[in-house]
Amino acid sequence: MQEWHPKRICVFCGSARGKRPEYAETAVVMGRLLAERGIGLVYGGGNIGLMGLVADACLQAGGEVTGVIPEALMAKEVGHLELTALEVVDSMHTRKARMAELSDGFIALPGGFGTFEELCEMLTWGQLGFHEKPVGLVNVANYFGPLIELCDRAVDEGFMRTEHRGLLQDAETPEAVLMAMAGHQPVKLEKWIRELKQL
Repeated sequence: MQEWHPKRICVFCGSARGKRPEYAETAVVMGRLLAERGIGLVYGGGNIGLMGLVADACLQAGGEVTGVIPEALMAKEVGHLELTALEVVDSMHTRKARMAELSDGFIALPGGFGTFEELCEMLTWGQLGFHEKPVGLVNVANYFGPLIELCDRAVDEGFMRTEHRGLLQDAETPEAVLMAMAGHQPVKLEKWIRELKQL
């Protein structure tokens, strides 16, 4: 198995801080950890919520931070202007594609619809073979517990294969999720499609 040595990791997270202090604390740990390991941060370019915290923590620890933000959000003055690089793009679709292009893996911290959607899209792209990069989430204070249970139920009910469920690595701390992602195994798409046709 080839070792995983990411140059940049994309972090999806909320534009709010959430109610629990653990959420903010974990965002700060995530940013610092990436900087300490020489891994660049790619994220949505915001200066508010967990997004701003993870970026500031990475920068303060000497890390490289690249933000990708749509023009519409930049116009609302939520763009972080002190990053290593800030790319302003035309749409949310372009933003996701660009973040994916820049990154060697994806990690979700707590967030709302945007975070859920970004996480699920990267998992879907991995399932379909559009990328072979690892995807993880940090299950702070069991925030993602219901989502993890839903994934397990999808397997039990025949809507998701066990190997596809394995594309999502979950752990309780940033360090643990990075360790889990290092063991990522891409799904063999041709085998899966062939089996689907036989059902």
